[in-house]
Amino acid sequence: MAESFDIVSKVDMQEVSNAIQQALKEIHTRYDLKDSKSNIEMDEKEALVLSSADDYKLKAVNDVLQGKLVKRGVPLKAFTYGPIEEAAGSTVRQRVTMQQGIPIEKAREIVKVIKNSKKKVQASIQGDLVRVSGKDRDTLQEIIALLRQSDFGIDMQFTNYRSN
Repeated sequence: MAESFDIVSKVDMQEVSNAIQQALKEIHTRYDLKDSKSNIEMDEKEALVLSSADDYKLKAVNDVLQGKLVKRGVPLKAFTYGPIEEAAGSTVRQRVTMQQGIPIEKAREIVKVIKNSKKKVQASIQGDLVRVSGKDRDTLQEIIALLRQSDFGIDMQFTNYRSN
């Protein structure tokens, strides 16, 4: 009897959108950020753009956003922060990209860790996810425990657990 599960890295966009709305509400009412031209936008490529009057206020905007994301259960590991750059009207902005799917080099690292564990399972890269299959459920659970201990720098979820 073959069992399998998928290792994925996905961000719930609805939760991100809700967190942005809550953060904007707090930013527009907070005394120190009230007139700082601070804003958080999501562009069409699913990246966030944070903007504010200066570096200090931009960091405060980022802190508020991260707090809201954590409260809504969105993993912060899924975000990559770009450099702070000058913008129009003497403001600064920062692009934040979201990780959707496992990049190929990270997928190879995951497969390597699984192969080095000497457990009787097969790991295969399928697009932006890694599928792990084996004979028994206990071995697969040991692999999940092993991967949770390892830090690949990305957020991983274990989904699609099935037994054939």
